[in-house]
Amino acid sequence: MSLFSLPLFVQDTAAVEGDMGMLWMLISGILVFLMQAGFTLVESGMTRSKNVVNIAMKNVLDIAVGSLVFWFIGYSLMYGESASGWIGWSGFMFNQGPADLFFQTVFCATAATIVSGAIAGRTKYSTYIIFSVVLTAIIYPIAGGWEWNGGWLNDTEGIMPAEFIDFAGSSVVHAVGGWAAIVAAALVGPRLGKYTAEGKAVSIPGHNKLLAALGVFILWFGWFGFNGGSQLAWGGDDATGASMVVLVTNLAAAAGAVGALFLSWIKYKKPNLDMTLNGALAGLVSITAGCGNMSEGGAIIAGFIGGLIVVFSMEFVEQKLKIDDAVGAFSVHAVAGAWGTLVIGLWGIDGDTGIGLLNGGGANQFLAQLIGTLAYAIWAVVTSFIFLTILKKTVGLRVSEKVEIEGLDLSEHGALAYPGKRQREIEE
Repeated sequence: MSLFSLPLFVQDTAAVEGDMGMLWMLISGILVFLMQAGFTLVESGMTRSKNVVNIAMKNVLDIAVGSLVFWFIGYSLMYGESASGWIGWSGFMFNQGPADLFFQTVFCATAATIVSGAIAGRTKYSTYIIFSVVLTAIIYPIAGGWEWNGGWLNDTEGIMPAEFIDFAGSSVVHAVGGWAAIVAAALVGPRLGKYTAEGKAVSIPGHNKLLAALGVFILWFGWFGFNGGSQLAWGGDDATGASMVVLVTNLAAAAGAVGALFLSWIKYKKPNLDMTLNGALAGLVSITAGCGNMSEGGAIIAGFIGGLIVVFSMEFVEQKLKIDDAVGAFSVHAVAGAWGTLVIGLWGIDGDTGIGLLNGGGANQFLAQLIGTLAYAIWAVVTSFIFLTILKKTVGLRVSEKVEIEGLDLSEHGALAYPGKRQREIEE
């Protein structure tokens, strides 16, 4: 090769690297799209069989309507030009890059569908459509721009003591969806029969644990794209590239499952499948913010603690707060999401292992993580409460008692997921 051809070679290499990065983003987006199927299986498996069609319809709605709404307005509110760092406003509809728009769209749908499981079995489908549109068009996009569009959470010259870090969305995606879910569950109220007259929580077991387990495996698989794709390229060496992100994601998920498994075994005298599955998801959420900064050791500890936290949180929400979160969405996504965001200030910087603790980024980094965590929680709670209260006062949030007893599948959709099962019940 002559010296004269070297610049052309460098240009070709750069073009290939760019194409490979774009390809990885598209593959990652496709993996995240598959997570919608995982959420459908988890939510339906952990709830009653008479509401499976309703849950499937909500998950189809989230990706279908969310894709259109995010394309129309959400992406621009999130990534548009923003002089203040609080809200974007440019590039509506046709002016986005297709690969990035698709990748961000499936993230948006994930935030929306978190709410679905928490309010399963008693919520009007029409009302859910309206709130899903609000969340994908306004609530999620505006908050997402605070971090991922260089918004005010990155303003180290003004508000922030250090740059807030949320690599793939422990707070931006999961906590926003989780806080919206707990507000919705509180306003809708518990399922019939969930609490006795004395206020004691009654277990309403899911109809198919196998579906729930399969759903968690699909989510676990899709999360490799969720976190790995957030690198926005495949590049980097083994210590900083997408392969490292995927590795620590898997380790945290495994540690979360193990933590929840053994804690539930100790508490309930039996290894509990529901808690173990949610522990794996909590481990995944716990590493999502720090997966671009954390070492293997730090990821394992973060995921393990996330698995422990989710067990205590689910009990607290159900037994102390008396809020019926049908699948533990708040505990998995909001509580573990807050933990995953805060842990970066403890041992999530510069490859710290976590063994020494409190050496992640110093007091300023922890304070920045705390400010961001609180900002996302307050934003999601306040906006969700406002919109859901309006819906409750106007079109209503909850189906009638008769509809809830019969099941939402027949009343809301005129179809059954298991028609043979209902026929046997009638004959008996």
